[in-house]
Amino acid sequence: MMKILQRIMFFMLFAAFAQTIYSQDHGGVKSLRGNADIQQGSIKPTQKRWQSDREPIDRAFVHQPPIIPHKIVGYQVNKKANKCLTCHSWTNYKESGATKLSMTHFTDRDGNDLSNVSARRYFCTQCHVPQFDTKPLVENTYQPIRALKGR
Repeated sequence: MMKILQRIMFFMLFAAFAQTIYSQDHGGVKSLRGNADIQQGSIKPTQKRWQSDREPIDRAFVHQPPIIPHKIVGYQVNKKANKCLTCHSWTNYKESGATKLSMTHFTDRDGNDLSNVSARRYFCTQCHVPQFDTKPLVENTYQPIRALKGR
């Protein structure tokens, strides 16, 4: 009986402590959603202006996935189809004039080389994003390392 009471007291103290931590101000950090409750539906963002199709955009840091320099509205990328591969696959990139997929897209998580795009690299927009002509959401003072500045 005593052990049960000790456990109950422990969990009550833990719950009170967790509630105190949870309800504290977190140093002025605010969500980009504002004060909206997490369960409340988000407001659909306004459509930003796409930058026109152009040459590939320079990367800001080593291993940064290339930014998509064209519109992708209407591109279907799901487990049955990947519109990106119609231009960027090794079979089609020369004809389309697109950048071909790097070899890293053909390696699985165990380091094995595959003949097709790895499942972990198949969904392009989990790493690659289109370039928009818009103001940054937050201030950014990032500077690339000197070796990349001269590019």
